[in-house]
Amino acid sequence: MNMQAWLKEQMAADKRRAMPILSFPSIQLMGITVKDLIADSDVQAQGMYKIAQRCPTAAAVSMMDLSVEAECFGSQIRVTDDEVPTVIGSVVDTPEDAEALQVPAFGSGRTGLYVKAISKALKLITDRPIFAGVIGPFSLAGRLMDMTQVMINCYEEPEMVHATLEKATEFLLSYVKAYKAIGAHGVVIAEPAAGLLSPDFCGEFSSPYVKKIVDAVQDEEFIVIYHNCGDAVNRMVPQILETGAAAYHFGNAVSMEDMLRQMPSDVLTMGNVDPVSAIRNGTPEKVRQDTLAIMEACCKYPNFLISSGCDIPPAAPWENIDAFFAAVEEFYNR
Repeated sequence: MNMQAWLKEQMAADKRRAMPILSFPSIQLMGITVKDLIADSDVQAQGMYKIAQRCPTAAAVSMMDLSVEAECFGSQIRVTDDEVPTVIGSVVDTPEDAEALQVPAFGSGRTGLYVKAISKALKLITDRPIFAGVIGPFSLAGRLMDMTQVMINCYEEPEMVHATLEKATEFLLSYVKAYKAIGAHGVVIAEPAAGLLSPDFCGEFSSPYVKKIVDAVQDEEFIVIYHNCGDAVNRMVPQILETGAAAYHFGNAVSMEDMLRQMPSDVLTMGNVDPVSAIRNGTPEKVRQDTLAIMEACCKYPNFLISSGCDIPPAAPWENIDAFFAAVEEFYNR
């Protein structure tokens, strides 16, 4: 599939399909737990397939499990039955730790299992692209160091941060290349921690490392979608555009219309219904109203695609998820 052509088709369509980050709620469709989902590639592929059957999405997006890469570096993780896995503690606390940090081989931890899941999903879902999800370099460094500490280290120990970023990026590149090798159509690189940085620091500690990955893998058949759900991302658009990603996805902490005003009109830009307050904790009517409000403000921009602002939580009620897609249909049928 020519993904550059796919991007143009999404923007040219009279009715643009939604592309929420939607995978974890498949546990409800299959009657399983998050623990079950993250441990079995067949189950992951079946979950993606069930969502693709039910939801008219522009593409299928795999789990945004932002613990899997840090776990490969030795981080401890917490897994529950109905929440996304999280990282506990830190493994890089000193410059010496950064120097001694070993770059894991691809296939360590759950990375091999997750790539197998996409390979299996590609055989089941043939009517739309399939995107894998990976963490971004700075967000991975934040999990290895602790998020508060990495922000401090950007000021006090910048060389330590860069040393960690070099190793994080080396590992992430091997991981992304593995997805490309098995036929995935692209990856969503989640770099939410970069949204906490100043524009200058984003340009120093995040974007150049994302760009290394983009430059190495992106072509006509494989694209990178950059995700940042930070509340300062509206102040760093020039810096994030330096990544060269083919498309961008923004969270609900910022105005979607404000982001679209700043984005090039020929670059696909997605967001940003609140996945927690609306889709996880709201009602179908709240989801409907929020979705329609964003579409009314943003669909006048030719490069806009409605989406969730971030990963939809595992326990989000399906009546709310269905209400999101119904609202998209309602908007275009007016």
